[in-house]
Amino acid sequence: MKKHTLIIVLAALMLIPTANVQAQYRKKKPTTEIVKEGANKRMWLGNKTDTSWHPTTGGLYEQVTMPETSKKSKKAEPIIDVNGKHKVRESAYDTVWKFTAFDGKTFYYVDYNYNNFRPLKWQRDKDRNWGNFDPVMDYLTSAARIPMHICAIFAINPSVTDQDRRDELIAEAQMEALISLDYFRDILIEKQMKNKVSYKVAEIDWRYWKDEAYYTEEQPTNELIRVGLIVDFSSKKVDLLPSAAQNAKSFPEIKFFPNDATIQESYIPELDEIAAYMKQEKGLEVLLTGYCDNVGTETYNTGLSRQRAVEIKKALMLRGVEEHRIEVLYKGEDDPVGDNNTYSGRLANNRVTVVMQ
Repeated sequence: MKKHTLIIVLAALMLIPTANVQAQYRKKKPTTEIVKEGANKRMWLGNKTDTSWHPTTGGLYEQVTMPETSKKSKKAEPIIDVNGKHKVRESAYDTVWKFTAFDGKTFYYVDYNYNNFRPLKWQRDKDRNWGNFDPVMDYLTSAARIPMHICAIFAINPSVTDQDRRDELIAEAQMEALISLDYFRDILIEKQMKNKVSYKVAEIDWRYWKDEAYYTEEQPTNELIRVGLIVDFSSKKVDLLPSAAQNAKSFPEIKFFPNDATIQESYIPELDEIAAYMKQEKGLEVLLTGYCDNVGTETYNTGLSRQRAVEIKKALMLRGVEEHRIEVLYKGEDDPVGDNNTYSGRLANNRVTVVMQ
């Protein structure tokens, strides 16, 4: 009996060092976290091991191995996604090549493919070629802690008319730009730059952006146009894509009789005023949207609302407004402002709205 007890005690003593090693290993083992792309809790974490798509939200997740020593790393700023189409012109921005000193009131446009941030991320700092983004990097490195706002802008080629396809391209472009900006943020952190940078992504209207050049220059053939970057160096919150018609004059609707697309003489002075205003404000365009009541078939009403907007367009062109500055939409019986069950309500719905943009 004593012999068996001695054997058990000796075996237990031999296992103690192994248990201690395993315990120490568990203590030193790196922790693994899942962080969502662009989330507030995202940190600068090296040793990326895997990427995957969240099955429910479709968002990009990264599987990262974070050593305990890096838990105190500074949190990166969240990326802000700006939705919606913006009507701004290239001529509204100074090119990035012009700035030689800080100007907090000026936005700069950089004709740069933001997808280049990805390959640059994996190159050595001395081997990185920033191309026409070089003035921005020079300024960031020379001006200590200067804040920067940066917005990646893209456009969908106007030749893409299928709305489902456009929606696919918009979603693709937003995700692509967000990831590309994240690589740029990683580069800034790697270079130990202390500058505070805010990130945005926005879709612009390509025809509006190019203005007259859209009709005189050869246009891109790609469905998705990576327009470039808008940057601003300022300590204030700024709107990088201000509306061209922010302080534009407003005009009343132009009414029509039911089942008619003839412009009434009482609206001739208003048309003269619109044309004179557009000749004075060369940076503006006008959006004409036609509507009608619900009497008749949907196809007929759509055609009638279109014809009304076209008649206003023709009248403005006769008064010297350039065709490329007039945009026409037609919504038929949609968006009524009056009750179609009454005569006065139907009169109110037969209209063309005039909006400066």
